[in-house]
Amino acid sequence: MTVRLRVSGFAAIAAAGLCAGCNTVTPVAYSEVASARYLAPNSADPSGRVPYRYAVAADWRSYDKVMLDPVVIYRGRDHQFGDMSEQDKARLAAYMRSRFLESLSARFRVVSQRGPATLRVRLTLTGAVANTPVLGTASRFDLAGAVYNGVQSARDGEGLLTGSVFYAAEIFDAASGRLLNTFVSKQYPSPYDIKASVGALAAAEAGIDKGADALVAQLQ
Repeated sequence: MTVRLRVSGFAAIAAAGLCAGCNTVTPVAYSEVASARYLAPNSADPSGRVPYRYAVAADWRSYDKVMLDPVVIYRGRDHQFGDMSEQDKARLAAYMRSRFLESLSARFRVVSQRGPATLRVRLTLTGAVANTPVLGTASRFDLAGAVYNGVQSARDGEGLLTGSVFYAAEIFDAASGRLLNTFVSKQYPSPYDIKASVGALAAAEAGIDKGADALVAQLQ
């Protein structure tokens, strides 16, 4: 019986691997985000992590302070939460604010009022995909899953049966209110991040970690 269950599990993983591409969720230029009209396809990012973007020339080094608005949970019809519960959305939004504050504070002084040399960052959580229970972790050790995840790791792609997070970021000059940069991002963990495969929201949270670090790197 144990052998039969084990073989069945491996077969399920292999079948999922064959169809992994058709289960991938692609972000959209969310129509009800305030800066949506500025967004354009980002041909400079073949990875798909930042498929839409708008930017003006800005000297990030001239800014030494940052304001971070409360994270907004997107309610537009083109959201990509699927059937995720409101509780899980709220958990991800709270984690996003905490994690982005942590990363931004390593580069800027965090303030609560507008002023010179200050950036204002607004984040909108637009969607998320949960991990597939059990099989997501098992696929890291199964032969068929290992092959697929190896290919994905080499191309900075998503792991098999792994969750992800979607959000829009808007960056303003706080003093003038001028929009300097806005983008839509899809973030997910490395295919071999075993920790991120355990727990329904672990991959989405790992994606938030990556997004927070990527934003700070952009603002150097």
